[in-house]
Amino acid sequence: MAQSIEQYQAVGRRKTSVARVTLRPGKGEWSVNGRSLSEYFPRLFHRKRAEEALKVTEYDGQFNVFIRVDGGGITGQADAIRLGLARAIVGKDEETRPTLRKHGLLTRDSRKVERKKPGRPKARKRFQFSKR
Repeated sequence: MAQSIEQYQAVGRRKTSVARVTLRPGKGEWSVNGRSLSEYFPRLFHRKRAEEALKVTEYDGQFNVFIRVDGGGITGQADAIRLGLARAIVGKDEETRPTLRKHGLLTRDSRKVERKKPGRPKARKRFQFSKR
């Protein structure tokens, strides 16, 4: 008979990035697309952004975090991980919801790039107007 492992999964999205986050009880090891957090995000800003939910709820070092992230750039991916992690923590402990909500970690940032319009160089920019 297979032994069930206690784990919590959630999905986070931002811009065009999608992150699937899995939390398992452990020593606080991170795996982002098979690499460590510091290897995947060389900039401290992105690492702090991704870890924020664990720090706020004081679960830092209690879970091994496995992440598959795809699409977008590094900032979008870091924010997708941030949301996915917050959702996974709420799945584990519902009482952390008010704390995460207070820090704005459960809100999906729905801003996306506006599409380019026909007859214009970009979404809103116009070609230079010439009177004659």
